[in-house]
Amino acid sequence: VGVRLVPALAEEGSREVLRRLRVDWPSGSGGSALPDTVSALKRALGRSPCAAACEQGPGTAALPEDVICKVHLKSFVEQQGLVGYDPNLDVLVVTEGKLRSLAELQQAVLQCTVSNAAVLPASCFPDGSCCSIVHVVSCEEEFQQQQLDLLWRILDPGAHTALQKHLVCGPVKVTNPSSPIGADQYFQLRKHQMYKASVMKYGELAQDEAWTEVIDTLTAAAIRFEMLSTAHRSQITLDLEDSSISTKGTKSGAFVMYNCARLATLFDTYQRAVERGTYPPLLPASELNFSCLREEGEWLLLFNYLLPFPEVLQQAAQLPPPSKGIRITANTEIVCKFLIQLSMDFSSYYNRVHILGEPLPHLFDQMFARLRLLGAVRDVFHSALATLHLPPLSQI
Repeated sequence: VGVRLVPALAEEGSREVLRRLRVDWPSGSGGSALPDTVSALKRALGRSPCAAACEQGPGTAALPEDVICKVHLKSFVEQQGLVGYDPNLDVLVVTEGKLRSLAELQQAVLQCTVSNAAVLPASCFPDGSCCSIVHVVSCEEEFQQQQLDLLWRILDPGAHTALQKHLVCGPVKVTNPSSPIGADQYFQLRKHQMYKASVMKYGELAQDEAWTEVIDTLTAAAIRFEMLSTAHRSQITLDLEDSSISTKGTKSGAFVMYNCARLATLFDTYQRAVERGTYPPLLPASELNFSCLREEGEWLLLFNYLLPFPEVLQQAAQLPPPSKGIRITANTEIVCKFLIQLSMDFSSYYNRVHILGEPLPHLFDQMFARLRLLGAVRDVFHSALATLHLPPLSQI
């Protein structure tokens, strides 16, 4: 709650891909307020004791036209007692472009709102701040982002900038690329693979909006799991020729979505049967006899997934408390691996056990208990997918 990811803002060409992947990325436009924010930062720069004029020495290369001044970062770090920054940070040449980047970051922070902030403990937001700032940055750009971090602290020494942290991501490599590939080409490739796999499984697909939405969602799930199943600090190696990501392979996000759809279909089938009078309505959990659950797979789902799920979320989503260090970790791989393992064990159970049996009264107790159990499994699927900003599919 109350955390907005502030990266080096995405280029315009990448924003459409981010939207299709359901990533809420801060806008880089800044709107009409951006020039005013840049002007305010310039005034703060003129008052800062860390800033000094850039002197053009004889025989040195000409400075770019948009250079404003230089700022002594190293002395600022020492004065403030900051730790965790690159020891090679020294003097930063401040340009119009860097101030514009800072202005965009400030505009992104202004977009950050906290619902029901009054009910949150004050310890969550020390110094009166309403949010923490997490710079999501590649390892290649970490040094430059630390420069912006410090420049921001110098020019806006408020509560927001005091809570800056850095989430550093390892490199993404492609095996044997025939040519450089960008985000849009990568998305389109995975989408094409997903479509081909779906045609092979289900036959020729209708070219309508519903199927387009399904394929887009499956593609987003596949890419998210491909990226987030690896710890963000580690390198990811993409094999673009390996289309197994788009099939029902047990390591893919599509496999997770497939099992969500199976649960949705199960409950939809049951509800239609209730409306026809084939089965009675599902009883409240308090009235059910759960001793009817004797399958090993049923207790495996309970003890390995339903009961530990809150702890899984806590391990994956909780940011560490404020500290003097600047690096943080985010354990997204925990949720991905949890969902994949849950899908495998649920699929094994579902393939083995017939949930909706004959409409005979002496079988209803067991059917109801199983439906309540799988209703809880469905809720866990939906909640875990929500942490990855993926909507569950009702059918595939």
